[in-house]
Amino acid sequence: MLNKIKFFLQGLIQGLKSDYWAEITTQYPHCIYYFGPFQTFVEAKAASPGYVDDLSSEGALGIKVVIKRCRPDVLTIFDEQVS
Repeated sequence: MLNKIKFFLQGLIQGLKSDYWAEITTQYPHCIYYFGPFQTFVEAKAASPGYVDDLSSEGALGIKVVIKRCRPDVLTIFDEQVS
């Protein structure tokens, strides 16, 4: 039990140290894109409209943006990889 608590707290601390990323999901094509890193939530949010405009101009539909702290291993996840 103590190990589980320790693991949880380590994950929480690492999350607080993580940079902010804009996670942008598109319905068509079915993809997830990560743009960043940004030092603050405000910076990531301010940059997001430019990424959305670029994806829209390329024909992407159903675009959703989530700003979050993370460390993506892959910056673009294509259709066959999205679950």
